[in-house]
Amino acid sequence: NIVDLNKKYDGKKVVNSVSFEIPKGKVLSLIGPNGAGKSTTMKIITGFLSPDNGNVFICGIDAKKNPIEAKRIIGYLPEHNPLYLDMYVKEYLDFASSFYKLGKLKNTAINNVIEQTGLQNEYKKKIRQLSKGYRQRVGLAQALIHNPRVLILDEPTTGLDPKQLIEIRDLIKNIGK
Repeated sequence: NIVDLNKKYDGKKVVNSVSFEIPKGKVLSLIGPNGAGKSTTMKIITGFLSPDNGNVFICGIDAKKNPIEAKRIIGYLPEHNPLYLDMYVKEYLDFASSFYKLGKLKNTAINNVIEQTGLQNEYKKKIRQLSKGYRQRVGLAQALIHNPRVLILDEPTTGLDPKQLIEIRDLIKNIGK
């Protein structure tokens, strides 16, 4: 649940009393023009930004009172996919998995997201060698590595060609199931 979120930058309100609820198992898209506050709202939900006021509850967890607990159950792919281009795909996923303390489940989790995101033929390559579409898949794999209860994707298809766009949308639909 998102309750009465507000955020200002330099005195300008970019998020103005935003409230909504997403029932379990549902998908929500935030649609609006550039500068409407969509990315800011997602950054607040994920805990990367603090709201000026308002509340965020992730699966019943108050993100203000229990920020680490809330972040543990969120997978997040920001608009500008932050990848280490000199790392190999599997190496990067191993690195990303270290944030979630997966222990003995780490290798299984890595192999599962490689398969889930269609990276079976790419995981031995350096990220810099990948197309934009496959880089998005790596970012999505990173967001999924800990099997989050909530997945937040900020413009996951930006800059993709029509074929890649369809592939990523289909991948997101399959993950949503």
